[in-house]
Amino acid sequence: MRWEDWKSFYERIVREMGYSIEKDRKSAELLRALLLEGDDYILREELEAVIGKKAYVFGAGPSLELALNEFDFSDGTLIVADGATSALLDAGLLPDVIVTDLDGRISDIKLANDKGAFLVVHAHGDNMGKLTSYVPFLSRILGTTQAEPLDIVYNFGGFTDGDRAVFLAEELGAREIILVGFDFGEVVGKWSKPGLKEHAPVWESKRKKFKFAQELLEWLEKNGRAEIRYIKLSP
Repeated sequence: MRWEDWKSFYERIVREMGYSIEKDRKSAELLRALLLEGDDYILREELEAVIGKKAYVFGAGPSLELALNEFDFSDGTLIVADGATSALLDAGLLPDVIVTDLDGRISDIKLANDKGAFLVVHAHGDNMGKLTSYVPFLSRILGTTQAEPLDIVYNFGGFTDGDRAVFLAEELGAREIILVGFDFGEVVGKWSKPGLKEHAPVWESKRKKFKFAQELLEWLEKNGRAEIRYIKLSP
């Protein structure tokens, strides 16, 4: 997704969610500085070489556990959204790429990263503290922002970790993308937040995020080059 296409979505998201464009920009600048300081960042071409023509993108919905028990995912690139990292590790699977705003279980994200997973770390106005705390201890990081892109901090489109992972896969060459654990229902999966012990009723801000994510994925299905399919299960 080009910045020109994303901008109208972004301005509406900021307005409806009550976010600060200035804070988003400052967060992107902070991430850029941290990446340059650590010198362990990667560019899009390096991640493009990792993502194959077929990619599975794992969200943290309540159906994720069922899908992990039922299907074989060995024929594609495994891209996970943040908290879904924990579910894959529990199932004995190592993600190839983790798309995260550092809101998931950091110990699991670090473990997967140490074992070879690439990280796509997202900067937004509410996670500057986490960027400062965790980025120096992580490696093989590609930086992203939801504001204007910088030289080594990209914007491929997408809002939540889940739909942003789909936009990333499409932009970097996947032509068949299968979405797993993207439920968008009345229940939030227990992997969505480290503090959740069980699946929980959806809260209002999460409901708004689901709505935007669905709208963006529908846009990508119509305007992107990849075939996008869902694995739909009832938890």
